Order: sequence, then C-alpha cells, then structure tokens
Amino acid sequence: MLSRGRAVMRVRRSARIQKMAFFVSAHNKGNYMNRRNTIALSLLAVAMGMLGAPSYGQPTSADSKPLAEDRPIGHIEAVHEFYDAMPTGVTRAPNGRIFVNFPRWGDDVPFTVGEIVGDRVVAYPNAQMNRPDSKHPASSLLSVQSVVADYRNRLWILDTAAPSFSAPLQGGAKLVAVDLASNKVVKTIIFKPDVLYSTTYVNDVRFDFRVGDEGIAYITDSSANGPGGIIVVDLASGKAWRKLTAHYSTQVDQSFVAVVEGREMRTAGPGGTHPALHIASDGIALSADGKTLYYSPLSSRHLYSIPTALLRDRDIPEASVEAAVKDLGEKGASDGLESDASGAVYAGDYERNSIRKMSTDGTWETIAHDPRILWPDTLSVGNDGYLYFTANQLNRMALFNNGSDLRKKPYTLFRIKIDAAPVDLKP
Repeated sequence: MLSRGRAVMRVRRSARIQKMAFFVSAHNKGNYMNRRNTIALSLLAVAMGMLGAPSYGQPTSADSKPLAEDRPIGHIEAVHEFYDAMPTGVTRAPNGRIFVNFPRWGDDVPFTVGEIVGDRVVAYPNAQMNRPDSKHPASSLLSVQSVVADYRNRLWILDTAAPSFSAPLQGGAKLVAVDLASNKVVKTIIFKPDVLYSTTYVNDVRFDFRVGDEGIAYITDSSANGPGGIIVVDLASGKAWRKLTAHYSTQVDQSFVAVVEGREMRTAGPGGTHPALHIASDGIALSADGKTLYYSPLSSRHLYSIPTALLRDRDIPEASVEAAVKDLGEKGASDGLESDASGAVYAGDYERNSIRKMSTDGTWETIAHDPRILWPDTLSVGNDGYLYFTANQLNRMALFNNGSDLRKKPYTLFRIKIDAAPVDLKP
C-alpha cells in the first residue's frame, strides 16, 4: 500500500498530466486521439515518473557509483588461521620458528603452548607438559598467557596458573625457559606469594639480558579485581619483587569504557548491572637501549614509561619510583605493545582495528588499519623485518555479549612489513 504522502504525490502528478493533456488536446483542436498526442502523453508520463523512470536524485543502476567506505591502511598478510582455540601470544624465534599460546579461558584447549608447523599447530614442548596437573603445578602448563623467544633460541613461557581468570594456583604461576635446540626445559621460576596476590594475573613479559648475572624480566600484573603493577624478576636467582603496585599508571582508568565494533564492552555484574571491562596494566615494551619500560593498562588509552633502573633497585623508595613515571599521552586503547631496535614503539588499537607506531620524537602514526584486525592482541617483531600480531576477536567472547559467543573462526595471525629489527638486549 502507498503511504499517505506518496498517494498525495501520485494524485498531484496525475492532475498535472491531465492538465498537460488538456493543453495538448486544445492545441491540436480536438484531435486528442491522434498519434502525436499519444506520443506527447507518453513522453509527459515518462518525464513525471509514471512509466518507471527514476525520480530526481535516484540514478539508474547503470549510473550508480560505489558508496564511500572505510579505507584500509598498510598491507597486512595472514600467516596462519586458527580454527580451534583462541590464541593470545605469539613470538618468532631467531631461527624462524613461530610459537603461540592459548590461555584456558573456556575454550577446549588441548595444549596451551604450540608451535606452528606447516599448516598445523602442535603442542610444545610436548603434549604431556601441556596437560594441566594441579598436583604437580610446577611441572605442567596450566594456562599460558605469553610466550617470548630470546637471542639464545630459548622460549620463555609465562604461565598464569589462573584458568578462566580464577585465583592463581600457588606453585603454578611461573616463568619457564625451554631450549629450542633440545626442546627441554632449562629453567623454571615459581612466583611466590609476596608478588603473586590472589588477584594477580601475570600477563606479558619483556627481557633485558645485559643486566644482572643472567638478565632481568619485567612482567605486568593485569588484575581485573585487584591492584595492577609491575613484577621484576632476577633470572639468575629467581627472586622477584613488585613495583608500582596500585599506582595510577598501572591501574584501570575508571572513566574508561571500551567501544569496539560500535558496542561498549561490558560484563554481567551483580544485581543486573553491566560494568565496563576493567583490566589493569597489560601491554609492555622495552626501549632499544633497555633504559625505559613502556606499559599501559588495557582499560586506558594512555601510554606510560619508567626508567628501568628504578625498577631493578629494590632499595629505592616507592615514592621515588612513582615520581619518575611519565604519562606519554593517548595512543589508543591497546592490548599488546612492542618495540624495535630503531627506538620505535608499536601498539595495537583494538577500538579502531589498527596497529600504531610511535616514532622516537613521540609522534604516532597508524601503520595498519583493516576490518580484519579484530582485537589485535600480542605484538612481536621478528628478525625478518615483520611485525607479527594475533587478531583473536576477544571483544566477541560470550563474557562481553550477554552470554552469546559472537566469535567467528578462524582467528588469525597477521604480519606487516616494518623493515626493523627486534630490540637486541643481549650481553
């Protein structure tokens, strides 16, 4: 049925045609049935849109043009597609091997650390170690959040021991090093209760092997229910300590609400509430000279930095450490951070389907923007001149969508050419 407005327009058109027909008829002195008048009427009808011609402003299909749409930036390449569990971490070893991890957040995860071999992912270092064993938490991998390969071709594995974001199992949260030549574990560092709170979620890790006897590791605590912070680990002794615990730079921005794919990221809270996603310090990166640590909460758009010397010195008062924190301004909302040997810092921007780069002068540019970059998670610079990153659709998890899992497989490992080398902090 026609709407009232369209019906009125049609009546008016009909009246105008009749008026024109009368004019033609009068002009031809009554011979209104001759061929000339018939043609005139037909032309009038076409002109007024009565015979199917388009109205003004509506071009024919032959004349129509493609509508404007979002333009991609940069050229990303798909490296691997995942059709099973959702990945978070990725690293490319100096010898070219690529490793990924799958935290146990609710998916069926037969192994939490894997190596990409051809078109498959296989358990690493073996299937047995990937079977979670609460009775032997130190020797099994419970739920791994991050993997990083070092200059000696060792794979460092960061085990949260917190499946489904539960309280970490004491004795299970650890840092494990596997020699890639022998595929054997060569070091295990268990986090003790003084650094591993009941709310702690160890998230990402970076290494500097030039300091200490064997090097130092910096780890973010990205707690969702407690204070965030930075955990510093002496790799030789295994001793660990916390810095910047509950400092504003490692905490959630309480005013922050992530908006991804046009929707606010909220969870189901008590009493029918829907609190925003609130995750503390997450992404982490070291400067090319190892003197500066960059980090950011997941629930924030700001990037922060701190001199690493202040983190390593346990005798410096915490107030002095806090006073040295710099707010480097907004960079976008990020999960993973990374840096390269030229001094650049990279950040995912999960709200804008993008990867961004901060040059040494502090300016930011978008080097990749693509609708396929659905939640860029971990970033890793390979020695082949590429930046690798996972896109795992974290925002589509059931946790943030009223119990409906909106993820669409496959998840993807991408890379983009950056013509830069990894940070080289070997002795």
